[in-house]
Amino acid sequence: MVSEAEIKRQVRDFYDQVGWQEVSEGCYQNAAYEDLRPVSSEYIHRCHLRLLRHLKADGRCLLDAGCGPIQYPEYLEYSRGYNFRVCADISFVALLEARKRIGAHGLYVVADIARLPFEDDVFDGVVSLHTIHHLHPEEHLRAYQELHRTLARDSSAIIVNGWDNPPLTVLTNWLIHLIEKLYRIIKPPANNSQGVGKIDRLPVEIQHQSQTGTYVRKHDARWLAKEVGSRMPVQIWCWRSVSVRLLRTLIHEKWGGRVLLRGLFWLEEHMPHFFGKYGQYPLIVIHKTAGKQ
Repeated sequence: MVSEAEIKRQVRDFYDQVGWQEVSEGCYQNAAYEDLRPVSSEYIHRCHLRLLRHLKADGRCLLDAGCGPIQYPEYLEYSRGYNFRVCADISFVALLEARKRIGAHGLYVVADIARLPFEDDVFDGVVSLHTIHHLHPEEHLRAYQELHRTLARDSSAIIVNGWDNPPLTVLTNWLIHLIEKLYRIIKPPANNSQGVGKIDRLPVEIQHQSQTGTYVRKHDARWLAKEVGSRMPVQIWCWRSVSVRLLRTLIHEKWGGRVLLRGLFWLEEHMPHFFGKYGQYPLIVIHKTAGKQ
């Protein structure tokens, strides 16, 4: 089995050498794992801002654990009311890029989320986005405990991390497979000039990714309730219920994609715990009460 130290080295090397390399101004290689098309932009934007509902609006320091380069404009909003944003990441390149965006508003620390070099109860808010799943599975609980330990009393930490094979994703996989199969059947060979018109008329253009990513291991909602919920107060809300693969395959302008996503967002707003538990990406809130560690 791969050691914890080797996994960290692989993750650090991936983000230093690949993930956080700019391909254009403000756009990184890691954007391949997000849907940045205009048809999805409103939905993605509104999902990003869901964190603000659970964070304190202001305070002395916000910890961004696994900050990356703070690559999306919405991420800037999380620390707007804080004196400082403490950016902690295992990737030195990520911290350099984050500094380009927030400058003196940030404090930058090369750190392991499972062994944070901070004292207890020091952060008035904590965010951690798509980071814990890069750890060895045996370190996941420790990372949650570290975020809780460093959180100030009567404050909240917000963690966004994907589930492993969530039910709603499993239920829609058949439709994704069908659409992808149909696309491959309809799409003519590249050297068949007579088929160009068919491609132009297609309402869907599926984006396949060929890159090899880095180490990722995920748990499910049952694991979170048992292992983390038994040790600290945890709530599960919805950050985003659908995967990037589903968005790229089924959501398109010619299929009324914007309207479909507005409807999906409405459902997520009205059933946030259901979509958080059974959808792709939960928004996990850990609260530290005033009278307890």
